[in-house]
Amino acid sequence: MKLGAVVLTQGTRPVELAALLDSVAAQHGPVVEVVVVANGVEVPPLPAGVCGIRTDENLGIPGGRNVGIEAFGPNGSDVDVVLFLDDDGLLPQPDDAEKLRAAFAADPRLGIVSFRIADPDSGETQRRHVPRLRAADPMHSSEVTTFLGGASAVRSTVFAQAGQLPAEFFYGHEETDLAWRALDAGWRIQYRADILLHHPKTAPSRHAVYNRNIARNRVWLARRNLPALLVPVYLGTWVLLTLARRPSGEALRAWFGGFAEGWRTPCGPRRPMRWRTVWRMTRLGRPPVI
Repeated sequence: MKLGAVVLTQGTRPVELAALLDSVAAQHGPVVEVVVVANGVEVPPLPAGVCGIRTDENLGIPGGRNVGIEAFGPNGSDVDVVLFLDDDGLLPQPDDAEKLRAAFAADPRLGIVSFRIADPDSGETQRRHVPRLRAADPMHSSEVTTFLGGASAVRSTVFAQAGQLPAEFFYGHEETDLAWRALDAGWRIQYRADILLHHPKTAPSRHAVYNRNIARNRVWLARRNLPALLVPVYLGTWVLLTLARRPSGEALRAWFGGFAEGWRTPCGPRRPMRWRTVWRMTRLGRPPVI
């Protein structure tokens, strides 16, 4: 199992990036090839053997990661598995690459693995970093219906069959879009609590575009992937959940602005999932209505 890793950077975390690359180089087993995509900035100094690619503009998270995928050949075909790692993350366990090789080799229908993310100081795993509804126990591994973009591994044949990340999303829900397409193509997704990425505790709202993009992309996600009957159910549920969380007036205005934008702008190709995929997701504990 040949592994390649894609790391996005905008040049603002040189110390953290260097530590991440050292942690990848320290992994047991065959060398993990690494591509650092400088998203609209100059390529930072990199260790020998690490490939750096500069994009002319900031392509967003999914667009930048797609550039990294293609650096490993069409749809990442020069490697068996592509890892996505945040540039301020760290792999503290040197055997994680070997665990991934073993997992993908043992199960030919395993398409995606989502790692556990923990704060390096407190050891806490934030609830939002456990990709399932029953998230109280982050140490419990399970089959899931989505994954964490900056701490994950995707079999390259998933991209060839289900497509790459939706670049037009820029930021927000791009992993779920790929996950739903992968599930519909018959792939399995696992959350592995024993494969660990250290990452400082953060709030997603630190991104200026968070509320707008999250709402817009949720509409696009539904329009692209859900059977027509489920689109209003899914989006209606999320309107109610958003209101129940009592966001600030500014955040709510941004959210509803993005929600409206999601309806009036093109969302990309529509490929509604099959009803048997809906049932499969329901059995896994997360029906595509929430």
